[in-house]
Amino acid sequence: MALIKQQDVIDSVFDALQYISYYHPKDFIDAMAAAYEREESQAAKDSIAQILINSRMCAMGHRPICQDTGIVTIMVKLGMNVQWQADMSFEDMVNEGVRRAYQHPDNCLRASILADPDGARKNTGDNTPAIIHVQLVPGDGIEFDVAAKGGGSEAKAKFAMLNPSDSVVDWVMKVVPEMGAGWCPPGMLGIGIGGTAEKAMLLAKESLMESIDIQQLQAKGASNRAEQLRLELFDKINALGIGAQGLGGLTTVLDVKVKDYPTHAANKPVAIIPNCAATRHVHFYLDGSGPAKLPVPRLEDWPEISWSAGDKARRVNLDSLTAEEVASFKPGETLLLNGTLMTGRDAAHKRMVDMLNAGQTLPVDLRNKMIYYVGPVDPIAGEAVGPAGPTTATRMDKFTDQVLAATGLLGMVGKAERGPVAIEAIKKHRACYLMAVGGSAYLVAKAIKSAKVVAFEDLGMEAIYEFQVQDMPVTVAVDVEGQSVHQTGPQYWRQQIAAKQL
Repeated sequence: MALIKQQDVIDSVFDALQYISYYHPKDFIDAMAAAYEREESQAAKDSIAQILINSRMCAMGHRPICQDTGIVTIMVKLGMNVQWQADMSFEDMVNEGVRRAYQHPDNCLRASILADPDGARKNTGDNTPAIIHVQLVPGDGIEFDVAAKGGGSEAKAKFAMLNPSDSVVDWVMKVVPEMGAGWCPPGMLGIGIGGTAEKAMLLAKESLMESIDIQQLQAKGASNRAEQLRLELFDKINALGIGAQGLGGLTTVLDVKVKDYPTHAANKPVAIIPNCAATRHVHFYLDGSGPAKLPVPRLEDWPEISWSAGDKARRVNLDSLTAEEVASFKPGETLLLNGTLMTGRDAAHKRMVDMLNAGQTLPVDLRNKMIYYVGPVDPIAGEAVGPAGPTTATRMDKFTDQVLAATGLLGMVGKAERGPVAIEAIKKHRACYLMAVGGSAYLVAKAIKSAKVVAFEDLGMEAIYEFQVQDMPVTVAVDVEGQSVHQTGPQYWRQQIAAKQL
């Protein structure tokens, strides 16, 4: 019979969240390295390289892999023989560990959790509360799966209540292209089938805690229906040619996980949840002997990969940028941004639009500027800013036309594709959309030489900043004519993959 101390739970959750903020699981590193080696699309290969280089930098510097340090999800198997030395509830212990982890001064993590989600949406300030699932099981200890799930990938979760005769494969192949690239592929897809609506979603999330092992399954072959689905969907999804960051390529998913559960005769609930390039989870066990001890990876676990923008990259001075120069940007071209880059994401755009609708003057002049969709991590000693990778651009699509028309912006920087409404606005105003690599936040931050809040300070990480950047690498994703590499790239690679399979 184990005696579990309150402080051991708090300390273990704290350690786990710090650990996964800067250490990728080794199975993910190995899978990404293999994807890099076999990738034939240069744009996708460059993106994977940046993600792997960023991962190694974070492991060395103990700074977050992604600026979105996630919503904490903890799945617990609690032994029924456990005794406690505690005066807090289990939920309070976990949340205290979360609070300490996200406010740790040596590696502060971004607080992204908002209370009153359909109202004031006020930041709780410490990333609590966590999402906690507890299962009582026979035993003398406690098993933990701790994850920090990024909002961009979580936003792409899908659910359907299919008819019993409907095909799960057909549904998945319909929804994966609709998910776009905002979940930062390549990554894992978790699929839950059966139970009830909420059970299917939980199964999908549970499956993402497992290691990447699709190659082992391919070698041994399927032994049940869930494994058959994994193999079929892995091949079919990669054949879509979506590729890294949605730019087109050979690898869209590193693995597909499937978990099922008995369901009602009239139902077939199906859920799909992606894990992004900032895959963050760790498993540990408490048996009463003290806090968890997590294994420290070796630097040799990361591949030796170098990347540079190359001689063909165009340096752009943001402080003298003109509409004529923007019109010369070519889809797929690599740019190196230098000078003043403004920032603004969801809450800042909503507030700007509300001010414009009220006839008020905006607190910042955006004419002839670029705006970067980002919510950075707070800096620690010596940093201009903490990890500051791009957020999903499609969430700003509905604001794009009005903001471009009213402010004189020349372009935007974000991650993943733009939707039809935004592309039409970009074409109409002859602006551009530039893409930075999601999952390379620490690498991106190295190009930011200074940062200051210039408006909406009360919005926290969603305030408007003014960055001074030096050689920040981006790809021209939508040009002034409305041509999108997120449409042309996957289309080309889908055809290439199909031709190879003939």
